[in-house]
Amino acid sequence: MLSTYQYPKYAYRRPPELAEARDGHYPVVVVGAGPVGLAAAIDLAQQGTPVLLLDDDDIVSIGSRGVCYAKRALEVLDRLGCGDEMVEKGVSWNVGRTFFREQEVFNFNLCPEPDHHRPGMINLQQYYLEEYMVRRAEAVGNIDLRWKNKVIAVTPGEDKVTLRVETPDGAYTLTCDWLIVGDGARSPIRHMLGLEVEGKIFMDRFLIADVVMKADYPAERWFWFDPPFHPGQSVLLHKQADNVWRIDFQLGWNVDPEEEKKPEKVLPRIKAMLGDEREFDLEWVSIYTFQCRRMNDFRHGRVLFVGDAAHQVSPFGARGANSGIQDTDNLVWKLKLVMEGKAPSTLLDTYSAERTFGADENIMNSTRSTDFITPKSAVSKTFRNAVLGLAEHYPFARALVNSGRLSVPCFLTGSPLNTPDSAPFAGQMVPGAPMEDAPVRTADGDDWLLQVLGNRFQLLYYVEDAATLDAATAATLAGLADGPIPVQALVVAARGSAPMGLATVTDTKGRIRERYDLQPGTAYLARPDQHVAARWRTLDAAAVRAAVARATCNA
Repeated sequence: MLSTYQYPKYAYRRPPELAEARDGHYPVVVVGAGPVGLAAAIDLAQQGTPVLLLDDDDIVSIGSRGVCYAKRALEVLDRLGCGDEMVEKGVSWNVGRTFFREQEVFNFNLCPEPDHHRPGMINLQQYYLEEYMVRRAEAVGNIDLRWKNKVIAVTPGEDKVTLRVETPDGAYTLTCDWLIVGDGARSPIRHMLGLEVEGKIFMDRFLIADVVMKADYPAERWFWFDPPFHPGQSVLLHKQADNVWRIDFQLGWNVDPEEEKKPEKVLPRIKAMLGDEREFDLEWVSIYTFQCRRMNDFRHGRVLFVGDAAHQVSPFGARGANSGIQDTDNLVWKLKLVMEGKAPSTLLDTYSAERTFGADENIMNSTRSTDFITPKSAVSKTFRNAVLGLAEHYPFARALVNSGRLSVPCFLTGSPLNTPDSAPFAGQMVPGAPMEDAPVRTADGDDWLLQVLGNRFQLLYYVEDAATLDAATAATLAGLADGPIPVQALVVAARGSAPMGLATVTDTKGRIRERYDLQPGTAYLARPDQHVAARWRTLDAAAVRAAVARATCNA
C-alpha cells in the first residue's frame, strides 16, 4: 500500500444479534469510524454512555486525505485522550507563506501570542489520526466497535431508530434511542432518508501528490500563485510525518482525472517543481473537486448528522475534519443531558442551529478562498493578479490575498444559550466565544487551563490571593455543585490556595487575567465544550443557576 505506513487490519467479529438470533437495542449508535464518528463515540464513552460504533470497512483511511489539524481541534482531542500522540507524531507549524510567481507577497502566523499549549496547526496523515483514535476507543471501553458492519436500512421512529445491518455472516436488526451519522460526504444514510445537501460544486480540479523525500524546507505552509514550474495555476506544499510532503497542483476543469493520476503525468509536474536532482518517491495520488454544501438541518428527530455527512467544504483552509470534530464537541454534552433527563430534547435543536452557523461560516470562507484561488473569468483573474502584485509592497493589498483562510473556532455570539453581559469587559472572551488557553499551576504541578476544564459546567472565579477568599464566597462557590446540573467552581488566583477544598489554579504568567479581562470578583461560566456561557463582575449564585438553565434550555 504505502512505503511509510503499515495499515492495521481490524478483526471482524460475529455480532451477538446473529450469534444469539435476537435483535439488539442500544442507547446510542454511531455510524462511521472516521475521525468524527470516533470522536463522538469516545466523548460519550468517557462520560459513561455505552456506544455501538459501526463501520463498513476494516482499515483506516486509504491515503493521507485530511492533513491539517487546527489548535481548536487539538484541544478537543486533548480531552478525548488523543492529543499528545498526535502532536508528537505530527509536524507543528504556525507560519504560512504565499508567493506570486517567484516572490513572497504575504505571510501569516497562526499563533503570534506566547503561552499556548498547542500550535496553530499540525500536519499529520489521516490514517495516523484514525489509528490513534481507534486505539483510544479500545482503551476507553464502553464502545462496541464493529468492523465490516454496513448499515443498509434506517427507519426513524418517535421513540427509537431501527437499523438493518449487513455483515459477512448475514444481516441483523437493531434499535437505538439516538443515531449519530458520521458516514462521510456521500453519506448512504442521508440518501436512505431522502435528505440532501445544498450548495455549490466549483468547476476546478486539483491533483494531490504525496511524495517521500528528505528536504530541509521549514515546517511552514507554502502556497504559490502562477509559479514558473506550474504556470497559470496554483500549488500548495505541506510537510507531513515520515518525510512525506503533500503537494496540491491546480489542474483546471477540462482535464481527464484518470489520465492526470498516471505516474507519467504526475512525475514531470513534481520534477518541474523540485528539480531533477531532488530524489523522491511517489506515495499516493488523488484528484479532488471543490464542494461547499450542507444539509439544511443537522437534526432530524432522533437522527443527528455530523462531519462530512452534514457539510462539505473545499480543502483549502483545513475546515473538514476540524469542523467535524467541533460538531461532536458541541453535540455530545447536549445529548448526554437530554438522555439523563436533565434537559429537554429542544437542546439538540441548538446543536443544529449552532453548527449550521459554523458550517455557513466555513462555507463562506472556503467559497471566498476558492474564488480567489480559481478565478472564473479573465476580469477576476486580472484583479487577483493585481492584488498579488501589490501585496509585496502595500499592506492594504495583503489583506485581500486569500490562499485559504485557515480553520479557526466558531464564535457562537448569537446563540440563545448565551447570557448577555451585564457589565463591560474588554477582549474577545464574549459569551459564545471559544475559550482561550493559558498556563496554570494546580496542586499536581504545571498544567494548562483547558486541560483542567471540560465535559461539565464550571465557574471560574478570580481573586488575587486564593487564601484570602472569605468564607461566605467560598460557601457560595461550593454550593454551586448542588442542583440538577452541578457547576464545579474553579478558583483562579495569582497566588495561594482556596479554603473548603475548592479547586484552585494559579495563573502563573497572568495570561488568564489578561485574556479574560479578570478583576477580583470576576466570574466566567464555561460550557462543557469550553465556550463561554456567561460572565459577571460580581458573584451571584442565582444568576449562575439562571445562566445554566438558559444554556441547557431549562429556562
